[in-house]
Amino acid sequence: MIKKEGKFTYIEKGEGAPLILLHGLMGGVDNFGSMVDIVANAGFKVLAPDLKLFEVPLLKTSIKYLAEYLNDFMRHKKLEKAVLVGNSLGGHIALVFSKKYPEKVEGIVLTGSSGLYEKAMGDSFPRRGDYEYIKVKTEEVFYDPKTATKELVDKVFDIANKRDSVIRLLAFAKSAIRHNMAEDIPHFTIPVCLIWGKQDKVTPPHVAEEFHSLFPNSELFWIDKCGHSPMWEHPEKFSEITIDWLGNHF
Repeated sequence: MIKKEGKFTYIEKGEGAPLILLHGLMGGVDNFGSMVDIVANAGFKVLAPDLKLFEVPLLKTSIKYLAEYLNDFMRHKKLEKAVLVGNSLGGHIALVFSKKYPEKVEGIVLTGSSGLYEKAMGDSFPRRGDYEYIKVKTEEVFYDPKTATKELVDKVFDIANKRDSVIRLLAFAKSAIRHNMAEDIPHFTIPVCLIWGKQDKVTPPHVAEEFHSLFPNSELFWIDKCGHSPMWEHPEKFSEITIDWLGNHF
């Protein structure tokens, strides 16, 4: 499913109205797992670009740069409009992109999104060399700590032990704080679907409630026994909510 064309690496599956999936800071296109198949089989074209967060030039490490990367991707795929589905930092990218290019966004699905509450970027500096600490912090992202496989913990540990990666992490964190969306969100007119884990420790339930109160046209859905990445922990439930919501709006 993974395609490589020019500077873009992405997943593409299905035919129909386009959905673009945007992963988070420690994530990748694989975060969306079986959701890609479920939504594609429901009659949508699902696209998930690798945002290559740790390859972004150091001086351009910002959410604004990632929004422009998304714009370049849409131009590359000749997409005039799409629904954006963003988790964590990916949700924040969707918000910044939608503010600048409202004509290119049909609607947004946010799950565990940053943009209002910046503990989403992590509340402490990643400790280099402390594998157990990284393991615990990675497990906290999920309701079921077993979801944090050794492969995932190893990946996060590797990021935390590379100086350039840590510098980029901190730069994205600062960019997220600068791009707080609280004053912009009330001006969004597009339909918004909020899907939140009831046990999200990174962007807790009150963050979802605040998003819901600020958006003029939003619906809020909860998934129980679920942490910061509902599409990863509960792909079937997440997909079902997304497909139903899309059916009601588009």
